[in-house]
Amino acid sequence: MRIFTRTRHLLLLLLSAVLLGAPAAHAAPPSTTAPPSTAAITEIPNFGDNPGNLQMFQYVPEGLPEGRPVVVVLHGCTQNATDYGNDSGWVELADAWQFSLVLPQQRLINNFNYCFNWFERTDTTRGSGEVASVISMVDYAIDAVGADSSRVYVTGLSAGGGMTSALLATYPERFAGGGIVAGIPYRCAAALYEAFMCMNPGKNLSPSAWGDLVRSASSHDGAWPTVSIWHGNADYTVAVANQRELIEQWTNVHGTDATPDRTDTVAGYPREFYEDANGNTVVESVTVTGMGHGQPVDPGTGEGQCGRTAAHVLDVDVCAAWHLGQTWNLS
Repeated sequence: MRIFTRTRHLLLLLLSAVLLGAPAAHAAPPSTTAPPSTAAITEIPNFGDNPGNLQMFQYVPEGLPEGRPVVVVLHGCTQNATDYGNDSGWVELADAWQFSLVLPQQRLINNFNYCFNWFERTDTTRGSGEVASVISMVDYAIDAVGADSSRVYVTGLSAGGGMTSALLATYPERFAGGGIVAGIPYRCAAALYEAFMCMNPGKNLSPSAWGDLVRSASSHDGAWPTVSIWHGNADYTVAVANQRELIEQWTNVHGTDATPDRTDTVAGYPREFYEDANGNTVVESVTVTGMGHGQPVDPGTGEGQCGRTAAHVLDVDVCAAWHLGQTWNLS
């Protein structure tokens, strides 16, 4: 048992380092930025049931009225909630458009490089582990600020993108939409040994097989959350093949096919729209050509600009957070 545990810890360390190409962390990643307004990102130590042993941080703009949306923002490996919330652009958008943020943060005891455990069955099963902890945070936030429970969204980068997939699959009734950035389909891996193959080269399943994995994650029989998928085609950490598999998974869940019904561009990057029988966009996909592994941002104060560059937060002249917010009608 001791040898198995040591081997598993070494594999976790390697996986965490590979996900964002960083050396192993040995202390909580420090916060290096501050929110741009008088409001602050605040830790909520007692938010409810916490079977996944996560930390909760929250951002509430000054003077936020009741009935506004909530966005759950999930950092990638080696990152922390505060820096990712600021660097990705979500904090400045929350100020500008008046919505609150839930910012879960991983702990060292759970993962050596602060990756959310998207590849662990216990953390990606409804009612247990990390997904259940995040839902407790959402419940706390809705009650604390009087938010609109029908307008809760979730997004994340890399391991946070994988956990976004898991939350959309296990608690679809709780989210109106999701944004998966450089992420991985739900249940591509259900144990650590499968995770590397899922990251690169990726796993190729049929759309129906992917869809069945989502449908089996809950007893949901209502409308499914819409999904926006962002990926760089020069990403050699989480292969861009995962973008296609995510499209197949979520179009199948929505009862449509994986052939785009419309196309256009976002800041020159190709975007595809997948529509249901009523002509509503249920899945969209943006391929950021030439971008490696990271969160797309476009620093500045102009229309459509947000975010700031940092490790694995990449200035590619398009801010994914801004476009997700527009897709979700947050402005």
